[in-house]
Amino acid sequence: MSHVEPSVSGRQLAALLPDLTGLRPAYRHLSEAISALVLDGRVALHARLPAERELAAALGVSRPTVTSAYDLLRTHGYARSRQGSGTWTALPKETAPRRVTRALPAPDTAIDLARAAPGLPHQVLDDALAAVAPALARHSRTPGYDPFGLPELRATIAERYTRRGLPTRPEQILVTSGAQHALTLVLGLLAAPGDRVMVENPSYPNALDAIRRAHLRTVAVPVSDDGWDVEIIESALRQAVPHLAFLIPEFHNPTGLLMPDEARGRVLSAAHRAGTWLVVDETLADLALDVPAPAPFACRAAPDEASRVITVGSMSKSHWGGLRIGWLRASAQLVTELAAQRIATDLGGSVLDQLLAQVLLDRAAALLPAQLERLRARRAALAEALTEHFPRWTWRLPPGGLALWVDLGEPVAAELAERALAFGVRIEGGGLFAADPGVFGNRLRIPYTLPAEVLREAVQRMTSAVAAGPAPARRRTRWIA
Repeated sequence: MSHVEPSVSGRQLAALLPDLTGLRPAYRHLSEAISALVLDGRVALHARLPAERELAAALGVSRPTVTSAYDLLRTHGYARSRQGSGTWTALPKETAPRRVTRALPAPDTAIDLARAAPGLPHQVLDDALAAVAPALARHSRTPGYDPFGLPELRATIAERYTRRGLPTRPEQILVTSGAQHALTLVLGLLAAPGDRVMVENPSYPNALDAIRRAHLRTVAVPVSDDGWDVEIIESALRQAVPHLAFLIPEFHNPTGLLMPDEARGRVLSAAHRAGTWLVVDETLADLALDVPAPAPFACRAAPDEASRVITVGSMSKSHWGGLRIGWLRASAQLVTELAAQRIATDLGGSVLDQLLAQVLLDRAAALLPAQLERLRARRAALAEALTEHFPRWTWRLPPGGLALWVDLGEPVAAELAERALAFGVRIEGGGLFAADPGVFGNRLRIPYTLPAEVLREAVQRMTSAVAAGPAPARRRTRWIA
């Protein structure tokens, strides 16, 4: 089988690059911009860059400018060349891709506020492991592969949807390795490069990355402090006619907002008229802190609307990300097609993890209230500490979810994140959550998943970081979840 290496055209690369007008020296700014795209994963690693003449024409600059930029990229290790074959993206030997490194644990000295994910109490895990031992012994006598997921877990998830008001059969459930895996499968089956995907702005960075990696074009609709502007969503669906839409209506990440029922009905109707698939991420649906737990989004769908609604869920936010258990709910036919697609890269999930997930879901009614109470107390502690140390910062207390979406009042979030790292706090600026580059520079997402005393210490360290003055500019690894 022949190997086809990726390439990027001059037009594609030009669309990702900033305007070089007035920037001097232009070749240096061009080199830095391309290396930043490589580090951020928006230009694939080991992809062939456009020919110098082609990129110069696309950018409206001289060919020597592009030649000098490519030379600088090679000098710094971000490109390599083959005689007669062109120039290819690379990474310096000491640099690891951000998509990998930002998911790694923070150093012991750093408080990690970049990942909004709770831990699992060890006694809960111990009890669950003891409970699954007999079932695991039975499964050990089988091959252990099931691209659909274990039948008993599919039945448990289906019954959970039915209990929440959305009648569901096990055949409508596909168990995946987390919600991100579910989204990637959907994008791979239903979308083709160049298709439009409507996304919220801000939105979950890893979902945005998956959409960009699939070479899809985003149509961004705003989520403000007041929530979703349904008229804008309806207009975007009517005018752009996106092939898919990705929404987080349940305690939206990062704002924590909950989409009202009336808005859900209007979005469903507008998407149906446009022929748009709705991919609804309900990973945070269980984390209702101040309101009743919402019914599934698809409950609002009329029979003719329901067939194009795909619901994605996960245990990462409500239980523990280490399980890597997620799922999607769709028509039985679509589930079968998605299961066939996953076989090319993933024959099925871990049997042990699925058995643990089933035990935890069966015990959710007993376990979840304590988890919600912990989150309420931690949210209160974080809000109190921020009010004391940063009285000019503003936010709206979210009715659920795992984080505060904080407005700093000025676009200093990225700089503050750099300073905070030197004081032992790992956090990411709001720009990482942006569907469009250059926005949300005034925002921080601050999770309240850590113990109250740790959150207070983190805010105290951030106070020191603010007082310390500007941090030196540098490239760093990034974490987000």
